[in-house]
Amino acid sequence: MTADLSRHFTTTVAESDPLIADALTHEKRRQQDQIELIASENIVSRAVLDALGHEMTNKTLEGYPGNRFHGGGQFVDVVEQAAIDRAKELFTCDYANVQPHSGSQANLAVFFLLLQPGDSVLSLDLAAGGHLSHGLGANLSGRWFKAHHYGVDPETEVIDYDALEAQAIAVKPKLMIAGGSAYPREMDFERMGAIAKKVGAWFHVDMAHIAGLVAGGVHASPFPHADIVTCTTTKTMRGPRGGLILTNNPDWFRRLQSAVFPGVQGSIHTQVIAAKAICLGEALSEPFKVYAAQVQANARALATSLGNRGIRIVSGGTDTHLVLIDVGTKNLTGKRAELVLDRANITSNKNAIPNDSPRPPEWVGVRLGTAAATTRGMKEAEFTELGEIIATLIEAEASSTVDDALADCMARVARLCSAFPISEAT
Repeated sequence: MTADLSRHFTTTVAESDPLIADALTHEKRRQQDQIELIASENIVSRAVLDALGHEMTNKTLEGYPGNRFHGGGQFVDVVEQAAIDRAKELFTCDYANVQPHSGSQANLAVFFLLLQPGDSVLSLDLAAGGHLSHGLGANLSGRWFKAHHYGVDPETEVIDYDALEAQAIAVKPKLMIAGGSAYPREMDFERMGAIAKKVGAWFHVDMAHIAGLVAGGVHASPFPHADIVTCTTTKTMRGPRGGLILTNNPDWFRRLQSAVFPGVQGSIHTQVIAAKAICLGEALSEPFKVYAAQVQANARALATSLGNRGIRIVSGGTDTHLVLIDVGTKNLTGKRAELVLDRANITSNKNAIPNDSPRPPEWVGVRLGTAAATTRGMKEAEFTELGEIIATLIEAEASSTVDDALADCMARVARLCSAFPISEAT
């Protein structure tokens, strides 16, 4: 073996690429020293990390277990079949495709399966909590398909199902979509499924954000009301980045295989499939059910704490892991609030709220989520304190007194991080 080849197998990232090594080190420290409240993020297990860094990443495969386009896939077949079987058991469905590289690609595969360019889609408006892959104009789904959007009641800020039914009758979509990225309330899948059936539409539920709550039994399942379901294995599922497609319709089993490959993507990310299998196995365990219930309880505690301090909670509360707040009542934009929280080592993101400006710099919402900090072990008492810290920072930013409040808030966050560390093993 030549010296150069030997180095290929033995040189660490710190030795070969100090720039990247330094960024990786600082990112690990950032995660340890900040409290992550972005609703789409979580902290994976050691086992998931092991799979993501495994030599299985070297293997290229197309096709499905037992029917590949390349040789040498027998062990990838084992992990992919395990992921399929576990997803079917976890979500009580007859078919699972675990290959999509993301939730957006899973959604695109559903469009590829069910629609022709120009067909009508009815989905939740982005400002009401929807997702860009459900027909937003800037996304391929909005350019190739005729997208219509339903909103929420302006007073309650929850979906008005009578209004949705009337809109569906008028639009007559071929596909109706439930789900999104910033809707904090539980959706009535049974009612929505009935509406879709009434107008002759397929009913697709994108449960990317709530999949872990569904898996843990603390949120209603889309089945049996949905015709097809997509989700990610990140967020409340606490797994690697990637998507799933689930259905009980046997007419679609083979068609979904080809909708994913070669329909919308090529070879699979083999090491991610292994990590998905691990994540799905973890979600089948009793401790995960306890975790899911705690995520939900923590979100309610956070919403109550913020509300008690005069921060307006969009829709008045939450049924999920997600709390959406309106800082426009404090004459702030979401970006200003996001930045002041970041100064105190609380990570969040600006977000649109119902009836918000179409321009992101003017959005007045902030989206908060409890999944990652719950993984660290925080419970209601800690989220109550977090609500108080967040409210203090927002009020201080609104009154231009942040410098007076920042040191104390940073110290409180540091104490929480120290009391609930991310293990050095991860």
